[in-house]
Amino acid sequence: MNSQASGTVVDRRDAIMRRSVGIDYDSLRVGRIAWDYEKLMGTVDRDVQEVAQIQLQRGVGSTQMFEAKRLTELARTVSAPGCGARIFIKDEAANPAGSFKDRRASLSVHEAVLRGYEGVVAATSGNYGAAVASQAARSGLKCIVVQEAFDSRGKGQPEILEKARVCEDFGAEVIQCTVGPELFYLFLQVLEETKFFNASLYTPFSVAGIETLGVEIVEDMRTLTGKGPDLVVITHAGGGNVTGTARGLKIAGSTAQVVGASVDLRGLHMASDRDFNRKSFTTGHSGFAMPFTTRPDRSDVPFSAARPLRYLDRMVLVTQGEVFYATEMLSKCEGLQRGPAGNTSLAAALALAQTLPCDSTIVVQETEYTGAGKHPWAQLGFAVENGVEVKTGDRSENIPGRMIAIPESPDELGVTEVDLTRTRESLIRQAVEGVPIVDLMPVDIEFLADETRLTPSELQGTLDSLARE
Repeated sequence: MNSQASGTVVDRRDAIMRRSVGIDYDSLRVGRIAWDYEKLMGTVDRDVQEVAQIQLQRGVGSTQMFEAKRLTELARTVSAPGCGARIFIKDEAANPAGSFKDRRASLSVHEAVLRGYEGVVAATSGNYGAAVASQAARSGLKCIVVQEAFDSRGKGQPEILEKARVCEDFGAEVIQCTVGPELFYLFLQVLEETKFFNASLYTPFSVAGIETLGVEIVEDMRTLTGKGPDLVVITHAGGGNVTGTARGLKIAGSTAQVVGASVDLRGLHMASDRDFNRKSFTTGHSGFAMPFTTRPDRSDVPFSAARPLRYLDRMVLVTQGEVFYATEMLSKCEGLQRGPAGNTSLAAALALAQTLPCDSTIVVQETEYTGAGKHPWAQLGFAVENGVEVKTGDRSENIPGRMIAIPESPDELGVTEVDLTRTRESLIRQAVEGVPIVDLMPVDIEFLADETRLTPSELQGTLDSLARE
């Protein structure tokens, strides 16, 4: 590529984004820090039924919901009397590229076709790249995937390399780079030079594409049980999965508790060359979930459509070892081999089910495909190669980057609750950074209340505390 200096391309970021997604983000601004979130989502300009029809034409959605009866029985063997919620799983691995991210990609690629773009670009090391490549192939569009793939030694995780092969199988060009800020620069350069559509994970098209999943969950559960779910566990990384699914649940009239589940990788820095290959999970972990929860606009668009704190009722962390355990239990008890991202929420569901009445229901909101590079043995083998010890043991023995302890029985599963009060305070602190509290406008206060789901008095208390610092 005839790339220009990275500094100048970053300076042109907003102009590049406007051209590549067709959204004038500046027009959304309404206050010192506030902007109009629902106006952003309104740029999709079609309701969830229309989106479902688009997805149906593209082979996406209407996936099976099934009751994991043997997993429920397993959880009940270690639950208190009367406890052990019924566990249901929405099998999103049935989508064309093998994950729920086909829903995100389908609407983005559809939009690119309508607007006359010749191709699409996505920046991702994960399943989303495969989904965009698959949908682009179905539409006859060119596709470029920019992928953060390896460390300075040229070593890549087997899961990331697996996903790159899948993208290429669908006809995409994959541009790989090392961990760090290079990914964002490359992404901007590709968008500017190709003039392709930005199929970002964080546009309203991507998030609206997931709303159909939330609606289907409610409709499926009403068919199977006569009522909506009591609790929906959603693997949480950049926030789009939580946001889109929760919005769909709300559209369908659900009052289910929304729980985000992430793998606990606290202590590992996601942009660290040393740490990059010392984690066995490339998505669905706290290294993405926490920063994107407290500062959602750190994404590759000016304003992200993924706003998890607007929708989360709870957020929990599980260990790497527990996810590997849940993956094996799904295979052994239900005869399904599925990849790690969906099994993050499954691990949480197996623990949470033990605390809930047996007549309540938990939905594990998605699964993903598995393959040679995504299989637990490949990931655990790579962990050992990078100096991580793997053993059986209690969840408390897990040390991200040093030790993976895999449970031996379901009663050893658990969750670590994230303090959402502190998380909301962190979002507010970062949102008002550089703006005097006294200069905030009423619309700014309303925006922060929506962002955090705090009452006016709770929000004012936090702002008063920040003003005294």
